Amino acid sequence: MLEKRTALITGAGGGIGAAVAHRLAREGAKVWVTDRDLDAAEATAAAIREAGGRARARRVDVTRREELEAACAAAYAEDGRVDLVVANAGVSTMRPFLELTDEDWAFNFDVNARGTFYTLQTFARRMKDQAPMPGSSLRGKLIAVASMAARQAAPWLAHYSASKFAVLGLVQAAAKELAPFRITVNAVNPGFVKTSMQEREIAWEARLRGTTPEAVVADYLAQTPLGRLERPEDVAGVVAFLAGPDADFITGEAVEVNGGAWIF
Repeated sequence: MLEKRTALITGAGGGIGAAVAHRLAREGAKVWVTDRDLDAAEATAAAIREAGGRARARRVDVTRREELEAACAAAYAEDGRVDLVVANAGVSTMRPFLELTDEDWAFNFDVNARGTFYTLQTFARRMKDQAPMPGSSLRGKLIAVASMAARQAAPWLAHYSASKFAVLGLVQAAAKELAPFRITVNAVNPGFVKTSMQEREIAWEARLRGTTPEAVVADYLAQTPLGRLERPEDVAGVVAFLAGPDADFITGEAVEVNGGAWIF
């Protein structure tokens, strides 16, 4: 499905980003695996190559525009184009609203909102001048990983939710502006995804609620009609759909991938 296409994923050293990198590679794309942790990125890329895929690793901190520009330049120098970009890098913290600090707010917005903006803008500036993708009228596709929290805020996540709401606004505006260049821009909104990031959040939430991690997980399951925690691969499958030809006429959308935990 994605043969002869090149993809770059941020925050792909683990969790959702790694699952996306593996899925796009299985679909035939060459993937640039980027992460602030180069060792983690190298591990993901090595696993893809061992499975028969094509992958390169590179350190990228999405809060540093110059690192994204350098990664973009490297990908274009080696492959001549980048067809698919998945802005996945994200962070979270939990704190009661009245106790939120400037540092909490800045940390979440720097990575989740500003980092996504830097990522999409950096690659769109190059994509707009490249030839259409093989077999398509489109020049490229940009996909952002937002969150169910971008639709429905939760206690102790005011700063995180606000940063993810910002991602959806960015996606909608960018989709309208980039459509004349034949570039689509979409988002996915994961729910309760079983990752190391979720494990930290479960521990934080248990302390804030004065309960146990097991009780928090039970609550997540009770909120999810499909009855299980989400897997990174659940998100990766939807990203692969948006990256593929069947989604060529979709832009400015946010696909809810949460097992029914929030239905728009």
